Amino acid sequence: MERRNNTNVSEFILFGLTDSEMIQQFLFMLFLLIYLITLLGNAGMILIIRLDLQLHTPMYFYLSHLSFLDLSYSTIITPKTLENLLTSNKNISFIGCFTQMSFFHLLGVAELYLLSSMAYDRYVAICNPLHYPVVMSTRLCRALITGSYTISFTESLTNLLFMNSLLFCDSNVIYHFYCDLIPILALSCSDTRDTEMMMMIIAGLNVMVTLSTISVSYLSILSTILKINSSSGKRKAFSTCASHLLGVTIYYVTTSFTYLKPKKSYSLGKDQVASVFYTMVIPMLNPLIYSLRNKEVKNAFIRIMQKREGSRQ
Repeated sequence: MERRNNTNVSEFILFGLTDSEMIQQFLFMLFLLIYLITLLGNAGMILIIRLDLQLHTPMYFYLSHLSFLDLSYSTIITPKTLENLLTSNKNISFIGCFTQMSFFHLLGVAELYLLSSMAYDRYVAICNPLHYPVVMSTRLCRALITGSYTISFTESLTNLLFMNSLLFCDSNVIYHFYCDLIPILALSCSDTRDTEMMMMIIAGLNVMVTLSTISVSYLSILSTILKINSSSGKRKAFSTCASHLLGVTIYYVTTSFTYLKPKKSYSLGKDQVASVFYTMVIPMLNPLIYSLRNKEVKNAFIRIMQKREGSRQ
């Protein structure tokens, strides 16, 4: 990425969350703890799924990719945030800032489409259980994953090209704790209306396509569950998708709050709180949501521990 000659900014300054030294120390300890739990939780989930053959199914194939995205998602943002909280140096290079922004949105959009693929998987499992092994073939699972990453890469590259066409003159203070589209747009001395409109259209299309898939899938699932006669059967069917539905709800509410609105509606305090939630808290919560509510994951962990104990003896 090559900057234009009349762009004077060579680096940005991340304003962060607060200028209070005491609060910064508290946030450093809190975010460090959250990041360590995120690393252990998501890496552990990936490892358990890989080691236990009984989890080599489409649902856990998607779940391992979700853990990978959450792990990468958090790593793009949190280490730099921790550095800024611990030191007085809050600078980030022009290229470093745009690289962080690009990878952040690549992973974020990929997660949107992955969540919709997981919803379709649950739809087939509950509404068409007899055809599940045929419909959710290895080929289809890989195609959906490849499609998710391809769409997200294209969207991220498009954003980068539009952002790189903007001019940045004298102001270089980003009023955020990481490089994101809206705060960077606010610094440009160019006319950003076309860029802003394009980004809102792309974000709206991504949300519309993925949310429509999830909504239709779960409406069908709900209709099927209501037709089940036994209460135990209803509970079992609902439990297979409750974790995913909870994760989807949290993710869509926080991301839509931030990105589906014009630049002039950006609020430093409210948007930063929402950003902390979906960049740090959600990647930590996802492995907890999917493991604590999932007996198969718990049993797989017990089997792995028993094998390790047996090998030692």
